[in-house]
Amino acid sequence: MHEVSVVTTLVDAVIRELGKYNVTKVNSIEVVIGDLTNLGEEQLKFAYEIVTRGTILEGSEMVVVHEAIELHCDSCGYDGPAKIISDPDFDTHSIPILACPECGGHVTVTSGQSCTVRSMDIEEAE
Repeated sequence: MHEVSVVTTLVDAVIRELGKYNVTKVNSIEVVIGDLTNLGEEQLKFAYEIVTRGTILEGSEMVVVHEAIELHCDSCGYDGPAKIISDPDFDTHSIPILACPECGGHVTVTSGQSCTVRSMDIEEAE
Protein backbone atom coordinates (compact mmCIF):
# COMPACT_ATOMS: atom_id res chain seq x y z
CA MET A 1 0.00 0.00 0.00
CA HIS A 2 2.17 2.83 -1.29
CA GLU A 3 -0.58 5.33 -0.42
CA VAL A 4 0.74 5.45 3.17
CA SER A 5 4.22 6.56 2.11
CA VAL A 6 2.77 9.12 -0.31
CA VAL A 7 0.46 10.55 2.35
CA THR A 8 3.28 10.61 4.91
CA THR A 9 5.42 12.65 2.51
CA LEU A 10 2.55 15.04 1.73
CA VAL A 11 1.66 15.49 5.41
CA ASP A 12 5.30 16.16 6.36
CA ALA A 13 5.54 18.82 3.63
CA VAL A 14 2.25 20.45 4.69
CA ILE A 15 3.28 20.54 8.36
CA ARG A 16 6.62 22.16 7.42
CA GLU A 17 4.78 24.80 5.37
CA LEU A 18 2.21 25.44 8.11
CA GLY A 19 5.07 25.97 10.57
CA LYS A 20 5.82 29.25 8.77
CA TYR A 21 2.46 30.69 9.84
CA ASN A 22 0.43 31.08 13.01
CA VAL A 23 -2.09 28.37 12.10
CA THR A 24 -4.56 27.31 14.75
CA LYS A 25 -6.62 24.85 12.72
CA VAL A 26 -6.65 23.10 9.35
CA ASN A 27 -10.11 22.40 7.95
CA SER A 28 -9.08 20.69 4.74
CA ILE A 29 -6.35 20.17 2.19
CA GLU A 30 -7.00 19.71 -1.52
CA VAL A 31 -4.75 17.23 -3.26
CA VAL A 32 -4.46 16.72 -7.03
CA ILE A 33 -3.87 13.07 -7.94
CA GLY A 34 -3.13 12.08 -11.53
CA ASP A 35 -4.82 9.01 -12.93
CA LEU A 36 -1.42 7.58 -13.91
CA THR A 37 -0.27 7.45 -10.29
CA ASN A 38 -2.53 4.45 -9.57
CA LEU A 39 -3.22 5.89 -6.12
CA GLY A 40 -6.58 4.86 -4.68
CA GLU A 41 -8.72 7.68 -3.30
CA GLU A 42 -10.19 5.63 -0.45
CA GLN A 43 -6.75 4.31 0.51
CA LEU A 44 -5.33 7.87 0.46
CA LYS A 45 -8.10 9.16 2.70
CA PHE A 46 -7.72 6.26 5.12
CA ALA A 47 -3.95 6.76 5.29
CA TYR A 48 -4.47 10.51 5.77
CA GLU A 49 -6.72 9.89 8.76
CA ILE A 50 -4.10 7.64 10.37
CA VAL A 51 -0.98 9.68 9.51
CA THR A 52 -2.46 12.99 10.72
CA ARG A 53 -3.32 11.73 14.21
CA GLY A 54 -1.64 13.88 16.85
CA THR A 55 -0.78 16.64 14.35
CA ILE A 56 -2.36 20.00 13.51
CA LEU A 57 -3.98 18.22 10.55
CA GLU A 58 -5.92 15.79 12.75
CA GLY A 59 -9.63 16.04 11.98
CA SER A 60 -9.12 17.87 8.70
CA GLU A 61 -10.52 16.57 5.44
CA MET A 62 -8.44 15.46 2.47
CA VAL A 63 -10.23 16.50 -0.72
CA VAL A 64 -8.98 14.55 -3.73
CA VAL A 65 -9.18 16.09 -7.20
CA HIS A 66 -8.54 13.66 -10.04
CA GLU A 67 -6.33 14.73 -12.94
CA ALA A 68 -7.10 13.01 -16.24
CA ILE A 69 -4.40 11.60 -18.50
CA GLU A 70 -3.70 13.98 -21.37
CA LEU A 71 -1.27 13.34 -24.22
CA HIS A 72 0.56 15.26 -26.91
CA CYS A 73 1.58 13.38 -30.06
CA ASP A 74 5.02 14.21 -31.38
CA SER A 75 4.06 12.93 -34.86
CA CYS A 76 0.63 14.36 -35.73
CA GLY A 77 0.20 17.03 -33.06
CA TYR A 78 -2.76 15.39 -31.29
CA ASP A 79 -3.55 16.93 -27.92
CA GLY A 80 -6.16 15.22 -25.81
CA PRO A 81 -7.10 12.32 -23.58
CA ALA A 82 -5.50 8.91 -23.67
CA LYS A 83 -7.53 5.96 -24.93
CA ILE A 84 -8.55 3.79 -21.99
CA ILE A 85 -9.10 0.05 -22.13
CA SER A 86 -11.50 -1.25 -19.50
CA ASP A 87 -12.08 -4.85 -18.55
CA PRO A 88 -15.69 -5.52 -17.50
CA ASP A 89 -14.43 -8.28 -15.19
CA PHE A 90 -12.35 -5.72 -13.27
CA ASP A 91 -14.52 -2.65 -12.72
CA THR A 92 -11.82 -0.80 -10.80
CA HIS A 93 -9.03 -1.42 -13.30
CA SER A 94 -8.49 0.44 -16.52
CA ILE A 95 -5.40 0.63 -18.68
CA PRO A 96 -4.40 3.82 -20.46
CA ILE A 97 -2.84 3.41 -23.89
CA LEU A 98 0.19 5.69 -24.01
CA ALA A 99 0.26 5.99 -27.78
CA CYS A 100 -1.50 8.50 -30.01
CA PRO A 101 -5.16 7.54 -30.44
CA GLU A 102 -5.09 9.18 -33.88
CA CYS A 103 -1.91 7.86 -35.53
CA GLY A 104 -0.39 5.44 -33.00
CA GLY A 105 2.72 7.62 -32.72
CA HIS A 106 4.94 8.44 -29.76
CA VAL A 107 3.34 10.71 -27.16
CA THR A 108 4.37 12.92 -24.29
CA VAL A 109 2.19 12.73 -21.19
CA THR A 110 1.13 16.30 -20.42
CA SER A 111 -1.28 15.62 -17.56
CA GLY A 112 -2.17 12.80 -15.21
CA GLN A 113 1.02 12.32 -13.23
CA SER A 114 0.46 14.86 -10.45
CA CYS A 115 0.54 14.19 -6.75
CA THR A 116 0.49 17.59 -5.13
CA VAL A 117 -1.27 19.77 -2.58
CA ARG A 118 -3.27 22.41 -4.45
CA SER A 119 -4.70 24.36 -1.52
CA MET A 120 -5.43 24.35 2.19
CA ASP A 121 -8.34 25.78 4.18
CA ILE A 122 -6.77 26.99 7.41
CA GLU A 123 -7.54 29.23 10.37
CA GLU A 124 -4.87 31.58 11.70
CA ALA A 125 -4.56 33.26 15.08
CA GLU A 126 -5.24 36.97 14.99
